[in-house]
Amino acid sequence: MAVNNPISGLNKIFDNRIRLGVMSILTVNEEVSFNDLKQMLEVTDGNLATHLQTLEESKLIKVHKGFIGRKTNTTYAITKTGSKSFNEHIEALEKMIKGFK
Repeated sequence: MAVNNPISGLNKIFDNRIRLGVMSILTVNEEVSFNDLKQMLEVTDGNLATHLQTLEESKLIKVHKGFIGRKTNTTYAITKTGSKSFNEHIEALEKMIKGFK
């Protein structure tokens, strides 16, 4: 008798806690700046930039570069694909947890 693999529905891209944090923040906020993400997640510039790039290359988030006065301001937002992928990941986690009760 085959048992469903409890981790089959999980998205590997969200295994990383920083990417999971970014997606969680962007799910409940329309747009968040790089500096705000950095402060909320308590990570370094380089570490955050690497994870944001991974999410962007996977079309899960979109980047908007603009200016506030003369200072550059980069903000991030979740894409429709990102929202769908993240929701599926959360549902798979919930199913997995309920399946082990």
